Amino acid sequence: MTVPTTDGGGGGWLRSGQVAAAAGVNRQTLRYYERRGLLREPERTPGGHRLYPAEAVTLLQVIKTAQRLGFTLEEVAGLLEAGTHRHGRRRGRPDAGLRESARAKLTEVEAKITDLRVIAGTLRQALEAGCDDLVACAAEEGCPLPFADLAGADTEADAAEPGNGEKGIEVTVRCADTACG
Repeated sequence: MTVPTTDGGGGGWLRSGQVAAAAGVNRQTLRYYERRGLLREPERTPGGHRLYPAEAVTLLQVIKTAQRLGFTLEEVAGLLEAGTHRHGRRRGRPDAGLRESARAKLTEVEAKITDLRVIAGTLRQALEAGCDDLVACAAEEGCPLPFADLAGADTEADAAEPGNGEKGIEVTVRCADTACG
């Protein structure tokens, strides 16, 4: 990608507005990433304007892509840090930090997908049962929404593994053909 720069070419310095526009972020994002240590503090003009190297656009695109893949900014910082320590490695050697992080993130995403499929199935059953009032439905014995099951599963999971109250919830639908409420 060739980005117009302050020197008129494609490889010089960019002002914050140019970097932000080219990377699809706003100026506040640039400053935030600087504070977080994801983006180096830029050079300054004599008038105080920020000047970024053209590579900053690529770095911002990498950060945003990693976020879209589910990585937190803290995780992105770790990946970027690991990458800066490996510039001298032999070509063809895989970056274990990225591979391990991607593998862990994939496992996390697959677990979320499994949870979302359970939720989607439960919502379908609630729609099929004709549930239209959460309070009334919760009071019905045949309600397909797992109010009691979720509360019990969260309590048991929280006691067993802090922070994992949403994991491993199994939904049992008692009846899907009886309208709730």
